[in-house]
Amino acid sequence: MNVQKFQAMLEAEGIILSSQQLAQFERYFELLVEWNEKMNLTAITEKEEVYLKHFFDSVTAAFHFDFSKPATICDVGAGAGFPSIPLKICFPNLKVTIVDSLQKRITFLNQLASELELENVAFYHDRAETFGKREGIRESFDIVMARAVARLSVLSELCIPLVKVGGTFIAMKGAAAEEELEQGTHAIQVLGGEVQSIFTFKLPVEESERNIIFVAKKRRTPKKYPRKPGTPNKLPIEK
Repeated sequence: MNVQKFQAMLEAEGIILSSQQLAQFERYFELLVEWNEKMNLTAITEKEEVYLKHFFDSVTAAFHFDFSKPATICDVGAGAGFPSIPLKICFPNLKVTIVDSLQKRITFLNQLASELELENVAFYHDRAETFGKREGIRESFDIVMARAVARLSVLSELCIPLVKVGGTFIAMKGAAAEEELEQGTHAIQVLGGEVQSIFTFKLPVEESERNIIFVAKKRRTPKKYPRKPGTPNKLPIEK
């Protein structure tokens, strides 16, 4: 996906990018490749692939959800900033928090935010399990997102405790979403969420399946969740 196609496909969904926003995406790509030589941020470094599999893929959540209003977003395990930084470029009104367990990725994100002149972004070096217990952080976000971090039964325990009641958890998934949902629905309910909608589509060009799962936070999460680091992965909440 070249830059022109990227711009045109977003425009078709009502997302009009200014020359400044396009320049931010271009600089994002350059920094990603530059830093990737020093640390492992991504296996995808070819320009058209980055625009398709990282930038465009991240923004697809906005085809089914309104990000145009001011909102607080927490991105769990964002790695090199996906999906929240592409969304922040498209919707500058968003207030973005990223939590990631690797300090070197946080260092990259701080440099990225500085060079792209992004405002209202905060980066935390922490495990999601301990971050979700922090006073003032727990149940404080309008939207919590994650892309390709863990299977849904595990991911729900990392993310839903961070969502405020009335907020939304957005899980961006590949082709295994249906199976993950079958195994993860109980965990979602235990944590205070209810599945609202699922959108299935094909990523352009390569035609690989994508699924975006929207979960509404209906009730407060029981205090015992998230459990200590590593536990959700070893012992997912199951019936």
